[in-house]
Amino acid sequence: MKPKITQLSRLAVLATVLVAGCGNPARDQEKIQSLDSLNVIDENNLNEIMLDFADANQSVAYFQRSLAENPDRVEFKQGLAQSLLRAGRPEESILAYKALVEAGQATSTDRLKYAEALIQVGKWKESQAQLNAVPPTLETYDRYRLEAMVADNNKQWKRADSYYDQARGLTTRPANIYNNWGISKLARGDRPAAEEMFTRAISYDPKLFSAKNNLAISRASRKEYDLPIVPLTTTEQAELLHNIALQAIRNGDVDIGRGLLEEAVERHPRHFAEAVRKLDALEKTVLR
Repeated sequence: MKPKITQLSRLAVLATVLVAGCGNPARDQEKIQSLDSLNVIDENNLNEIMLDFADANQSVAYFQRSLAENPDRVEFKQGLAQSLLRAGRPEESILAYKALVEAGQATSTDRLKYAEALIQVGKWKESQAQLNAVPPTLETYDRYRLEAMVADNNKQWKRADSYYDQARGLTTRPANIYNNWGISKLARGDRPAAEEMFTRAISYDPKLFSAKNNLAISRASRKEYDLPIVPLTTTEQAELLHNIALQAIRNGDVDIGRGLLEEAVERHPRHFAEAVRKLDALEKTVLR
């Protein structure tokens, strides 16, 4: 990342130019005018920081302020749209990206983010339209990840597998891709393949709880009620036991479900209110 140019350093450069001013006035004037570009360097760095590292809501506020002061700046429009998506506000992000598209200012990257926001609110056809507008020469992880999700929604399983495979090859962190791929396999009823994908996801990211949960629920749906052999904290063990218990009850194995809920309460390092409520509700149902 380029070093941040502060106002103090601008003044220092300006002082140097002024000291040398008696040398070549035309050249010195050119140097003074070129200082304006330092603002752009400073601003670009700050935009990157706000997009990549800042709290999402702080990022939204920053780009809203910047856009209010400079309503024609495309980078601020793009930053606001992306920040809204990061902040879990896809409906607002969609409006911001739609404005960029209608103004003819959207890049291919913008269209991919737009497609992701549309997917988050279930607008699959509109998302597909944005993906179709991205040149096929753009072969990125995000592009194939989103294409796979749309193909899944359309039940185009072969296309989905192809896109998941391409996305996997374009990242060094494929855990989320394997997790999504596993969900796709579950939707097709292929539980062994799904569980293999979840296990792969966990091998790449042992902290990915959603993959652990998906694996446990898939196993429980075929009446394997023990915890999967993957890295689990005590809290995660309790949470998975709770979720496995609910699946056991759905399967009609009520006594097993009750026992798993009791184990979840015992194993949780703190008071597990949700499991306790489920146990109480279960007891009341049985007493009736």
